[in-house]
Amino acid sequence: MITDIILIIAIIALPAIAQFYISSTYKKYSDYENENKLSGFEVARKILDANGLNNIDVVSTSGTLTDHYDPKRKVVRLSTDVFNGESVASLAVAAHECGHAIQDKEGYALLRFRSILVPVVNVGTSLSYIIIVIGFLFQIFNLVLIGIALTGLGLLFQLVTLPVEINASKRAGIQVRTLGLAGHEDLSGTKSVLTAAAMTYLAGVLASALQILRLILIFGRRD
Repeated sequence: MITDIILIIAIIALPAIAQFYISSTYKKYSDYENENKLSGFEVARKILDANGLNNIDVVSTSGTLTDHYDPKRKVVRLSTDVFNGESVASLAVAAHECGHAIQDKEGYALLRFRSILVPVVNVGTSLSYIIIVIGFLFQIFNLVLIGIALTGLGLLFQLVTLPVEINASKRAGIQVRTLGLAGHEDLSGTKSVLTAAAMTYLAGVLASALQILRLILIFGRRD
């Protein structure tokens, strides 16, 4: 019971702490105007054009920290604040999403693998807990094991996502420095924002692993 409580607290706390870290870091550097006074849109456009990605559009999307690269439609979507903002945070986020576009252009294997996993993971994780509950209710423990295995798909997805995100941030940092998009004082802030973003993915991996461990422990006490 105590182990369960510790695991549940950790599963809830890790993502919450990571989300607080990225939100507070983003907010901090949203208050600092980048030295070149470039908007997120301008940063993205300069990086994409410099890498021969003129065919990729940069558009504004609603929400906060909803920024992402859409590999199917070949579009970089930036949240409104990032799209229009001239902050260090906007610069970092825009550069990061362009890092994904560069990965796509170069055929980065893990990015492609992640795209393949998306529909499989969505179906598998949606069914996993239903299967686990049915397995326990009717004492069909092989069914419980199948359910636990399906939750592992979510962990696999996050394990693939983590290096993809870290690599995109690394590419973003290189582009920002090479193209002179950030002044000397902006670079440390850019690095902080990119690092904070990576921490959220690391926390997700740990939380998923702990959740699977909890399910395995529950299965071990099935009697």
